[in-house]
Amino acid sequence: MKMVFISKIKWIALFVLMLSMVSLVVHLSITRLSGAYSMQSTLMPFNGFDFTASVFAPQSDRFVRNMKLWGPVISLKSLQPYANPRSNYPDERNNGYIYAKIFGGFEKIRSSICDLVTISRLLNATLVIPEIQESLQSKGISYKFKSFSYLFDEDQFIASLKNDVNIVKSLPENLKASRRRNEVRTYKPKRSASPNFYVKEILPVLKKSKVIGLVLHDGGCLQSILPPSMSEFQRLRCRVAFHALKFRREIQMAGQLMVQRLRASGQPFLAFHPGLVRNILAYHGCAELFQDVHTELIQYRRAQMIKQGILNGELGAGSHIHRDNGSCPLMPEEVGLLLQAMGYPNRTVIYVAGSETFGGQRVLIPLRAMFSNTVDRTRVCTKQELSDLVGPETPLPLNPFQPPPTKSEEQLKEEWNMAGPRPRPLPPPPDRPIYQHEKEGWYGWITESDTEPDPSPVDLRMQAHRLLWDALDYIVSVEADAFFPGFHNDGSGWPDFSSLVMGQRLYESASSITYRPDRRVLAELFNITRDNMYYHHNYSWKLSVREHLSKSSSEDGLIRQSLLSKPTTFLSHPLPECSCRIPSAEVPKQVKGHDGRLLYGGEDECPTWMKHSQEDTHLESEVAEDGSNGNNELEYENDGVEQQESDDNAVKSSLTQLPVDQDDEWDPND
Repeated sequence: MKMVFISKIKWIALFVLMLSMVSLVVHLSITRLSGAYSMQSTLMPFNGFDFTASVFAPQSDRFVRNMKLWGPVISLKSLQPYANPRSNYPDERNNGYIYAKIFGGFEKIRSSICDLVTISRLLNATLVIPEIQESLQSKGISYKFKSFSYLFDEDQFIASLKNDVNIVKSLPENLKASRRRNEVRTYKPKRSASPNFYVKEILPVLKKSKVIGLVLHDGGCLQSILPPSMSEFQRLRCRVAFHALKFRREIQMAGQLMVQRLRASGQPFLAFHPGLVRNILAYHGCAELFQDVHTELIQYRRAQMIKQGILNGELGAGSHIHRDNGSCPLMPEEVGLLLQAMGYPNRTVIYVAGSETFGGQRVLIPLRAMFSNTVDRTRVCTKQELSDLVGPETPLPLNPFQPPPTKSEEQLKEEWNMAGPRPRPLPPPPDRPIYQHEKEGWYGWITESDTEPDPSPVDLRMQAHRLLWDALDYIVSVEADAFFPGFHNDGSGWPDFSSLVMGQRLYESASSITYRPDRRVLAELFNITRDNMYYHHNYSWKLSVREHLSKSSSEDGLIRQSLLSKPTTFLSHPLPECSCRIPSAEVPKQVKGHDGRLLYGGEDECPTWMKHSQEDTHLESEVAEDGSNGNNELEYENDGVEQQESDDNAVKSSLTQLPVDQDDEWDPND
């Protein structure tokens, strides 16, 4: 009996040993497999992507680039950047100096600088490097950077424009003294000021006093559309925005590193800018699209705008009515559904741009649920990398909300004696305590007061930091394989981030996929499925979405962009002044608006020295033979519809025929 028991023990021990060996082999295999991705983990310091989905996907899914989703747009490949001057400037003597203060965020700063250079050329004046107030208002920011150099490379800016405008870093000493004594005439021009205003009113003062000052609040100081005789000034705007205004070296390197990390998986990526900014949401009355404290914050800002005369409207605006007419942004949830309808797979890398996303991470949850590889700068860069970009700063108190000082026993006794005759009524019950987590953040005031306090030192520093984050997002958005704006052409008249990105993408690579959606059309489509947005949409609804978004990325989108966005910001649509067409390309028919302005076509022919690679021509022919030139049916991934239904309901998505006559007009409502 004892021998049988010992034998059983031996068999059990042998079985346990075998299990241990199997477990050891499995763990070693997993370790070896994970080592294959160590380089990729080094490139991506944060777990921002679903790498396993791309690594274990079939070979065909990993490396085949869907031309319908990622471009290029064949009909726009003939457009090339060409902002070189076509004629020489008249040789005139310098009339004086112009210095300027620029208020506002990233997009207002960029647009204002371009207008300042153009005005300096118009008045033949020397421009002093503009002062960016958003960085100067913050106390204790890095001593390495100041004002203009907080964002841009000053030396590059001066050198690039030396043949156009004289630019200096500061005023001469005698004029500095005049400025300190407030002897310099200062103007606050409107963003739509005409060239005649500067020539007739400001130029005489400039010639007499040799210096003037400009204060810019609205994101510009010169009208966007200039007469055809001033096309050289429009091209100067392009040279400033797309060549001279380079970010400082640290920002440029960090932005390029982010692009490399986003492409580390071997897939293209899409940049999405939500455009959810408190001021714009308040201007258009979109408060009801949000919940809780965010609705109150939007309504408070809207009431301020009405009181200040910025906005003529009612406080209780119907957000859903505004959404239906295209005045409110597309929410991230809606953008996710649109991208799914277009055929983007759920492993698509989506970069969320924008230093401010009103509503916080909560509004991005539905988008992240649909696309697991949705990331932002905090998941592409480490905290140390972002800290190095900011530079050394004077530390601020970590907790700006200090409790009231405790009263001494003597003070309490004195208050008791001064409280009045007895008997005294019972004191009111204490208010509900306001906890610390309810006070923290820029919105904490709304729990205690009806008046928004002045920005604290922490708020001012965060505003300066947002300039850096917007600069990083701008680099990534311009370099992205596709770009989708959540809110552009908002009608406020202020330049917006998405429009500036779309303008630079149009200038540098017109054929890249840049969606220019009509929010009113998309609102009508969403109203069809508003009650059940996550239901499996039918094929006709998907076809409608695809047809609209495909048109928006080609000629139809450019025509609409020229009609709606260019009158506000020239940099959002620098055509035809800053582009040319390759000689071998077919010249498109010109399309004009009701005012006779060219909406599409009319670009100069590219000069002979602009060589174009044979690879592009070969790629164009291959794609054309494959039926991807816009004349055949669109093919997308993950339709989820049987072939028979597709055959019965196929709808061609080629662009409608543009007007064939040169003098024809284009109506956006047709």
